Amino acid sequence: MTEEYGNQERAILPDRTAATPLEGTLIFSGLAHPQLASNIAHYLGLEVSPSISRKFSNDNYFVHLGVSVRSKQVFIVQPLSPPCSDNLVELLLMLDVARTAGAAGVHAVIPYYSYARSDKKDAPRISIAGRLIADLLVTAGATHVITMTLHSPQVHGFFRVPTDHLTAHSVFVEHLRTKDLSNSVIVAPDIGHAKRATKLARALKLPVAAGEKQRLTDDSVAITGMMGDVWGKDVILLDDEIATAGTIIETIKYLRTCNVRKFTVIGTHGLFTGPAVERLNDIAEIDEIIVTDTVPLKENQRPRRLKVLSVGAIFGEVIRRNVKGESVGSLFEFWSLPD
Repeated sequence: MTEEYGNQERAILPDRTAATPLEGTLIFSGLAHPQLASNIAHYLGLEVSPSISRKFSNDNYFVHLGVSVRSKQVFIVQPLSPPCSDNLVELLLMLDVARTAGAAGVHAVIPYYSYARSDKKDAPRISIAGRLIADLLVTAGATHVITMTLHSPQVHGFFRVPTDHLTAHSVFVEHLRTKDLSNSVIVAPDIGHAKRATKLARALKLPVAAGEKQRLTDDSVAITGMMGDVWGKDVILLDDEIATAGTIIETIKYLRTCNVRKFTVIGTHGLFTGPAVERLNDIAEIDEIIVTDTVPLKENQRPRRLKVLSVGAIFGEVIRRNVKGESVGSLFEFWSLPD
């Protein structure tokens, strides 16, 4: 059920391996990503509490939390990674169990909120699923949500309970500062991600550029232009997630016409679905692909030159600050605070 992750690094946060356990705090994991839940618990000096999730013969889920949660702060770790519908239903049931069993606080820790991509009505008669799922989480019992790098910032406002929208910014900065960046530029594939790219560029003291992107289908886009100086530069291409890698590939194709010959690809959520691995392996100019461990990866989902950075310490620190009543603002996605 668990996956081992090599080449992981912590965020720039205290090493709390020997931390005093947080009194009255329980960490549970769904089936989606027990390794990340274990990393978070380890940071806090806790163990992942036991639970059981299985399916009946009619495909319904059975969920059981293995210890009492009464008057406890309960944190349930579950990214909505594939199979996202199964993982969502399991999470909803775990939230409901914690609520009805008398937990003092029910915290949904969702490192990857896949439905954030459905954030607007861009065609007739479609659901804004990002908002719908946010409502379901609250109905199930979530009193607080912790997530990371939503597809667009407005999704934060879909949640009717306090929500901590975190960033993996610190782990990317820490890793990139070990590289020679003297000829580098940060590139966002479209204007929608320019603010995130600008934040990274400012921390690394680098210039920034953004592509002009038109989405054609779910897995294909067209890059029609580039705002900013990229000619002959080493490009650090930043996106929120890498699914089929269609955006990454098309951006690289365009940048080749600008005499770019070296690429570093960064995505907080590395899903590598469909043809992504083959597409990325075919690009010889990619020097490194950097993602975090917000979602689990099987061996056949790992392209060559992959580096996985751990965000367990970031989630662990946010949990600690919430339980202790401390500010978490410095770890938020879009707040302009000192690095």
